[in-house]
Amino acid sequence: MEEGYFQLAVFQGKEVRRLIHNGEWYFSVVDIIELLTESPTPRQYWGKVKEREFIQLELSPIWVQLKLPSADGKYYETDCANTESLFRIIQSIPSRKAEPVKRWLAKVGYERIQEIQDPELAQKRMKEIYKAKGYSDDWIEKRVRGIAIRDELTDEWGKRGVKNDTEFAILTAEISKATFGMTPTEYKKFKGLKQENLRDHMNDLELIFNMLGERVSTEITRKEDAKGFDECKGASKRGGKIAGNARKETEKELGRPITSNENYLEKPGSLKRIESKKKK
Repeated sequence: MEEGYFQLAVFQGKEVRRLIHNGEWYFSVVDIIELLTESPTPRQYWGKVKEREFIQLELSPIWVQLKLPSADGKYYETDCANTESLFRIIQSIPSRKAEPVKRWLAKVGYERIQEIQDPELAQKRMKEIYKAKGYSDDWIEKRVRGIAIRDELTDEWGKRGVKNDTEFAILTAEISKATFGMTPTEYKKFKGLKQENLRDHMNDLELIFNMLGERVSTEITRKEDAKGFDECKGASKRGGKIAGNARKETEKELGRPITSNENYLEKPGSLKRIESKKKK
């Protein structure tokens, strides 16, 4: 699974936010605290544990701050920890629920190690997750292929001197703007999305043209041996433009737009297609 991939995990009916960081699952510490203690104020509870067990003892933090979606749909810096660090934090919390949570975390951590050693396992598990949500096999294959194309592109950018998340986001926006006429932020607004993953809410043709823009951008970047952010930006614009021209030609043939404000709305045990507000 790609870096920054976000997912809600569920343990005993409680949601735990997690995402891939440095090749590992990192979990929201506050969510784990709430799961263990059922405290009505888990943030304050974690603040006291953090002060008592780590800050006062002048120990190095064993957590990192990563951006996770909150209940209001916005992303905030949130204390997160990997499996090993969470075990240390759990040791500081008196709770009869600790042991089952430890077993669950150990299982998740072990599965992630398996996925790193055998990437096909990660793909298999990802397909199972999407299938359980109600996506079709055909859509799932495109989504998984799109992730591989995206990973190849970002690896190429990284090797060529693109340095940080902001630069990666700008390059991605250039491809999207040229392909669909919208940046990812504008596209999410068009579909009525907030914290959801945009690509998980694309239909088949949207996924195909998204893949085309990113794949062509990779090929141009390699062909021209682009170096640094500015040269990669030029390649990205041209790669997106090629996909954008193909989209426009397809729209002429079909007599309808490729970009759709329809999206997938998840419901427990089912998946429904809904239409968001029309673009003004």
